[in-house]
Amino acid sequence: MGSSKKKGEGQYAPLPYGLLKSAAWRSLSGAAVRLFLELHTRFNGSNNGKLRLSFAEAAEALGMGKATVQRAYAELVERGLVALEREGNWYHRQAHEWRLTTKPVQKVRGTQPPSHDWRRYRGKKTERGSGMGQLGAAVVPFENPIDKSGSISEPVRAVSSRRHGSGTEH
Repeated sequence: MGSSKKKGEGQYAPLPYGLLKSAAWRSLSGAAVRLFLELHTRFNGSNNGKLRLSFAEAAEALGMGKATVQRAYAELVERGLVALEREGNWYHRQAHEWRLTTKPVQKVRGTQPPSHDWRRYRGKKTERGSGMGQLGAAVVPFENPIDKSGSISEPVRAVSSRRHGSGTEH
């Protein structure tokens, strides 16, 4: 065993725990995570800042719609995981050029360290749960309201609309 690398593995994308446990990473949609990983496959060690992956190409590769890809790119930029270095030109069929903030950038005068912009992302404070607070929600009483005639209140019972069959919708 002369070499520590196994044959056939090729390149890989290290994902440090600091990144994986960050607010930026944990708030990403699945589409954005997949796009980040796909964009990472374009990185060869010296081309950061010149990574090209068009919306159409990403949509084809990942089986997503172009609008989903566009939203995923916006998420990655907002959270500081990628940065747009140069806008593409639709008429000249050139895709945007992206920079992974997790990787260094090769410059003429040496290597610029990763900016790690994702570390500054704090996220939006969101409440846990379904998002349906009690304000504005319909409240079902436990008992029928007292009738003006003075009848006794009784528990509310669900009205059954089931007729025949299994009760599932088709």
